[in-house]
Order: sequence, then C-alpha cells, then structure tokens
Amino acid sequence: MNSPILQLLVLAGIAIFLILRLRSVLGTREGFEKPPVPRQRDNDRQAPELEVIESGPDHDIIDHVPEDSDAAKALAKMKRIDNDFSVRDFLQGARGAYEMILTAFENGEMADIKPFLSDDVYEAFAEVVESRNEQGLNIDFTFVGVSELKLADADFDDMTNEAELTVRFIGEMTSVVRDRAGDVIEGSATDIKRQRDVWTFARKMGTSDPNWTLVATGE
Repeated sequence: MNSPILQLLVLAGIAIFLILRLRSVLGTREGFEKPPVPRQRDNDRQAPELEVIESGPDHDIIDHVPEDSDAAKALAKMKRIDNDFSVRDFLQGARGAYEMILTAFENGEMADIKPFLSDDVYEAFAEVVESRNEQGLNIDFTFVGVSELKLADADFDDMTNEAELTVRFIGEMTSVVRDRAGDVIEGSATDIKRQRDVWTFARKMGTSDPNWTLVATGE
C-alpha cells in the first residue's frame, strides 16, 4: 500500500473518531426541540400566595363590653359604617359633655346646651329650670369631676344607621341652694356629693355631623 492511500486511511479514521466523540458529548437531536427557557429574574417570579390571617379581637370594643355580646356586635356595626368611630374617643367626649350639660343645667343656662339635647330632654330640663326660677331659688354649683364612667349598653339600627350608647356616670360636685333672701336651704359649698346618672346619647352613623345628642337620662 503506497503512502498516499495510507495517509487517507489514517485521516478517515481520525475523522470517524472525532464524529463519534462529539456525538457522545453533545447527543443527537431528533425533530424540533423545545426552545430553551430563559431564566426568570427574581422580580419576574410569581410571588407565593400569602396566607390571610384574621385580625384578633377589637380591644377598643371588648375593653368596654363583653365579647360577642349584643352591645359588642352593635359597636362593630357602628365601626363598619363610620371608620373614624372609636369607643374610647366617644367616652372621652361623653365625659366632657356630662360636665358641660350638667353645669349649664344647674346654672340655668339652657340656651348653651340646647343643640346637644333632644327635644324631650330639653323640655324636661327647661321645666325644672323654670320651676326653680318661679320659686326664686338660686344654685351655686361647682363640678369637681367624674369618679366613674362606664359604657353600659350599645344599640344600632341597621335600617336607619341610628346608634345609641348608654353611659353610666358617677359625678362629684358641690351644690348650694339658696332662697330669694340668700339663705341656704340645701347643700354645702364644702361637702362634695356624688351623683349617679345614666345618660343615653344618639347619633346617625356615617354622616358628616360628628356630634352626639343626649336623648334620655336616668339614674
């Protein structure tokens, strides 16, 4: 066998070896292959679904009335209608209203508190003031403070969105009743007396008017 033929055989053998070697490394392709899937960037990955965790009890409610009571359910409805409503803030306002209304009533200054009273309450208060005036009685009244304040009940009308909150007060005050001549017929300027009152305030929730109206009084 001459040299050129031998060289061709050697080259052919080398070529066959390389082809088989490449196939073993790269594999074979049959038909249409799936296109390569690009790697997702971190911000393109779908966020995992988060488990929804229900919030706990509303302490603004259960700190004042028993959980799952009718009053608690009524307060929850008020909050759904009016997102700004807070039981704590209401009670702070009720404390101020109690002092303002009681002081004005004892001093006979009914015009100052008329916007905060229902018609029935205003008429009842005005009759007492008128009766004192007819008897010539004068009252020296000093409001000392509130020693106890508690939310007693809550009610909500689903049809009208009318809310009613009943508050129990124990007020501390001094009161001196004088006759036309100025003589003391009742009370003392130094002895502090405690007075129990149960007042009910009403308001239509979800309106622009934030004021509550005193609609009933009791002891």
